[in-house]
Amino acid sequence: MALMPYRGRTMPGATLASLREEMNELLSRFWQSTAEPFGLAEWSPPLDMAETDEAIVVKVEIPGIDPKGLDISVTGDVLTIRGEKHDETQTEGHNYHRVERRYGTFTRTLTLPAAVDAQAVEAKAHDGVLEIRLPKKPEARPRKVDIKGG
Repeated sequence: MALMPYRGRTMPGATLASLREEMNELLSRFWQSTAEPFGLAEWSPPLDMAETDEAIVVKVEIPGIDPKGLDISVTGDVLTIRGEKHDETQTEGHNYHRVERRYGTFTRTLTLPAAVDAQAVEAKAHDGVLEIRLPKKPEARPRKVDIKGG
């Protein structure tokens, strides 16, 4: 049984970068497979972060979480989102055969790719998705430069 799947590369011609990539993938698969059954993995909602010329937009999946119970803060170039998804499996009279949904407190901390105006941050929730709009400071926005001369 091979430790790493064959991907058409031979070790003598492999680069250090491809070896590192293979090792990272191997370790990632190992931790994913061992953490889940023993409950070692910490729960946190998935998110997307995008950037436009004017703002950074973060969308967080929060189904089953009351948006009023979330804490959103911006300090410098760091966005922090804290909250809790309450456990619903403590129902008397039910014998659960499988529990895959995750519950508990979470904290997501993101380093923002540009300077933002913390006073102008807006957040709204709709259909289980929290959208945080972080307007960029004027100095962080791209500026078109005109070319002089002919």
